[in-house]
Amino acid sequence: MRARVTVMLKDGVLDPQGEAVRHALHGLGHDGVHGVRQGKVIELELDAPDADAARVAVAGMCEALLVNTVIETYRIEIDGAA
Repeated sequence: MRARVTVMLKDGVLDPQGEAVRHALHGLGHDGVHGVRQGKVIELELDAPDADAARVAVAGMCEALLVNTVIETYRIEIDGAA
């Protein structure tokens, strides 16, 4: 099974990388961009009997290690065709 975790900073948490990207885009003439939030994607291949079990396992991994839940949120996508 394959899982994809998308991690983003929570609303209200300063995102200096996103702000640097926004500033660079303005420098390139893309003045219509008013906000940029930058995150990360983590892809995992794992053994699980079904998608629900995979989701539970990955959520545990997120809470224990992959995500700083104080300042970040995450979304899990499961693809059974690994």
